[in-house]
Amino acid sequence: MAILPPYSNVPVPPKARAIPHSLITHQHVRVDEYYWLRERDNPEVLNYLNAENEYAQAVLGHTDRLQTKLFEEIKGRIKEADLSVPFQIRDYWYFIRFQEGEEYPLYCRKSVEHEANEELMVDANELAKGHEYFSLGSWAVSSGQDILAFATDTQGRRIYNIQFKDLQHGTLLPDVIESVTGNMAWANDNRTLFYARQDQGTLRSYQIYRHVLGTSPSTDVLVYEERDETFSVFVTKSKSRRFLLVGSHQTITSEYHFLDADTPTADWTIFQPRAREHEYDVDHLGDDFYIRTNDQAKNFKLMKASLSHPDQGSWKEVIPHRTNVLLEGFELFKDYLVVEERRQGLVHFRIRHWETGEEHELDFGEPAYLATTGDNFEPQSSCFRFGYTSMTTPMTIYDYHMGRREKILLKQEEVLGNFQISHYQTERQYATSADGVSVPISLVYRKGFQRNGTHPLLLYGYGSYGASMDASFSSPRLSLLDRGFVFAIAHIRGGEELGRVWYEEGKLLKKKNTFTDFLACADYLVEAGYANPDRLFAMGGSAGGLLIGAVMNMRPDRFQGVVAQVPFVDVVTTMLDPDIPLTTGEYDEWGDPNQKPFYDYMLSYSPYDHVNKVTYPHILVTSGLHDSQVQYWEPTKWVAKLRAMKIDDHRLLLKTNMEAGHSGVSGRFQRYKETAFIYAFLLDLCGIES
Repeated sequence: MAILPPYSNVPVPPKARAIPHSLITHQHVRVDEYYWLRERDNPEVLNYLNAENEYAQAVLGHTDRLQTKLFEEIKGRIKEADLSVPFQIRDYWYFIRFQEGEEYPLYCRKSVEHEANEELMVDANELAKGHEYFSLGSWAVSSGQDILAFATDTQGRRIYNIQFKDLQHGTLLPDVIESVTGNMAWANDNRTLFYARQDQGTLRSYQIYRHVLGTSPSTDVLVYEERDETFSVFVTKSKSRRFLLVGSHQTITSEYHFLDADTPTADWTIFQPRAREHEYDVDHLGDDFYIRTNDQAKNFKLMKASLSHPDQGSWKEVIPHRTNVLLEGFELFKDYLVVEERRQGLVHFRIRHWETGEEHELDFGEPAYLATTGDNFEPQSSCFRFGYTSMTTPMTIYDYHMGRREKILLKQEEVLGNFQISHYQTERQYATSADGVSVPISLVYRKGFQRNGTHPLLLYGYGSYGASMDASFSSPRLSLLDRGFVFAIAHIRGGEELGRVWYEEGKLLKKKNTFTDFLACADYLVEAGYANPDRLFAMGGSAGGLLIGAVMNMRPDRFQGVVAQVPFVDVVTTMLDPDIPLTTGEYDEWGDPNQKPFYDYMLSYSPYDHVNKVTYPHILVTSGLHDSQVQYWEPTKWVAKLRAMKIDDHRLLLKTNMEAGHSGVSGRFQRYKETAFIYAFLLDLCGIES
């Protein structure tokens, strides 16, 4: 391991302040010395963040050359002048195009009949000028295909302004809808747009408005409001384009309303009233609605209902519930049904011919991979668009002709340089957790690797919200693999890789299974010779940052170093505050701390509350000042407390992006400077200097 030089000017942890009343709960008094760091505009807070940033740069200053090399490597693998695979919506092929040296894409289209003529809809590089941060979120073309609505965010808090462009004349319209979510859908009259508005404090999407082109947004009509603070709403359009749908979702419950898209001023109709723990999604094609539901079906089943009788009592089964298969989604075509299923941790596509009932399945053949549905907007098509990637295979886009059962390769992500798929190996292993459960692990390494316990290994995990962390390709990751690292993903409980039960066994009062699963994976990888115990690293972001903080407290000796990206580490304080984003909508994920059993359980694992006077691994924490999901003060408080209490001289670095939010910096290439910084942190701890 590299010898770490001494550093002066270590940031001094901020002074303690008074205890906020909100922390006096259930007869417990939690002393939170750093609560005041949430004062975003306080000069003391900003000075402290800047001091931590300066310290992080100083500590890793000797790796500047390595960071530059890593950044140029990563950037050098990307084809700068590039084009996405076009997808069809009605009479046009839509795609994005990158120009050499530019950070943002051009949003373009071509007529299906006259493909030679490219039409530029929006140049995001022009829109980004003058902004430190820029994101073009969602966009939607009107039914007449002549008006583009698009949403932009220039701060990173996912608060968007919606603008409109006349595509025939190439001019922006005067209508601007400010400070909304960016979620939107057009009615069929070519002049009415429905959009979602959020509470400006909690950022909960709770209202749907109707805007008519040419009118002032101040006169827009509120058509739906979600009063239950645990629910959020969105608006979308059915596959058939016949109906607009408003979905109201909570962690374990959902509800839809629908409206004929030809009559945008009519009243909305409820599809199926909400019932606690009933989750469903709905789409429409032909004469029927199709419903993915978990009613008496933990892993979901697919039902259908006629337009005249959409009530649940009239639903008919299309795909039955199976205890060993999770129904994740479906795509509707005129002649075919495609269902996305997860079996033994892997995604499969099953295709059924509507008329004959004949079925077949797409086969992928690797031990660990990710298959995703692509852009399938045209129900008349005989081709199903999907993407495929593995830890050795760059993202590859196919059209699958469902009649001929033929895969048509459209594009594989081009990785420049000396990359060859054959140079790398992927595999799947299993660890046994503390309660005897078998936990999958996906691994990738450069060929020539030997299981002799000498290799550095980076273990990644998430394990929350039922989000599956699939084995996919990353070209930046090659910079670690080519330097001898093994990269592994722990498919721990709290995700949904092994079905709905896998998720439920890693949430609420069973959340600690997530942490013990991850530690079991780490132990297995060392015992099986995949990892050098003195060169074992862990990384996770957001709720995965909670994972990192928890396992670090449970086993501070297990890892040589950890990376916690925008980490959710102050669980109790955050979940006690209903006035900040995400809290009320996540009571069914973490628990409601106003109820003592959940409060006590959260408190038993919350990373911030369990910082002790012990020796911790080397730690790198990243944050964003404008983060709307994990507020910047969580990682800031955590680092301040760690700095005050830990008894080692290991590195503790906090790097806060002062111009960005949860997703980090914007731009195609600039984001990889943070990746290079993280990789330099890991490589330097291994003594790898080039």
